[in-house]
Amino acid sequence: MKKTILITGSTDGIGLATAKTLAALGHNVLLHGRSSAKLASTKDILLSVSGHGNVETYQADLSVLSDVKALADEIKSNHSSIDVLINNAGVYVVPKKVSFDNLDVRYAVNTIAPYLLTRLLLPLLKNKARVVNLSSAAQASVKPSELSQPSVLSDSAVYARSKLAITMWTTQLAKTFVRDGLVLVSVNPASMLGSKMVKSAYGVVGGDIQTGADVLVKASTSDEFENASGLYFDNDIGRFANPHPDALVESKRVAVVNELDKILSQHIEEVSA
Repeated sequence: MKKTILITGSTDGIGLATAKTLAALGHNVLLHGRSSAKLASTKDILLSVSGHGNVETYQADLSVLSDVKALADEIKSNHSSIDVLINNAGVYVVPKKVSFDNLDVRYAVNTIAPYLLTRLLLPLLKNKARVVNLSSAAQASVKPSELSQPSVLSDSAVYARSKLAITMWTTQLAKTFVRDGLVLVSVNPASMLGSKMVKSAYGVVGGDIQTGADVLVKASTSDEFENASGLYFDNDIGRFANPHPDALVESKRVAVVNELDKILSQHIEEVSA
């Protein structure tokens, strides 16, 4: 069955590989990126491999919360429903760490933007829709207050905290929005894949990014994930597993979600539930 699938950060790396695979399978792919030129070239690539699905492009800077809202509004204007949202976009090393909204860019892109985009698109996510969030094997305890201010911690420390935070809110939203077979799942696509992020952060080539793309395709389309809402899939071991222990504590998950809602209330006038 042909699905309409939005993939953030889909002009390179795992996002691009996932988009190409889904397009070749005939799905309708909604590409997101920051560069109009890269979006145009990526669209051409997808059309060349497409199994007769449609390809659309959407430009937005996910470090700017008003851009995230504009992205959601544009998608809503073009679609009454989408089948899958893949929150793939992420950053590790950034040239500027403080965002337009005076947030830490790394938390803004890795944790806050996907939360906002998911909340805004919830009205479109129906009839067994799925939200697939990119987590990581790198997860570290995070204080909710850390999400709302620029951090002095290292890139690796913030990255690990941001990935635990997205895993935590994924599980909590899965428990909050139980409807129409909606699935919210977090996925570690596999460690040290050969993405631009890994190359810039560690200076290594990394593994085959198709490994990560394949698990995102599976999470988006396969029956294996039909009843996986709230779970964490660890592709390093190829199965569902427990994430960091903090993600298993409801009070801690609620605290993270409450902090995210507080951040959104300060920057965005209206968020759909």
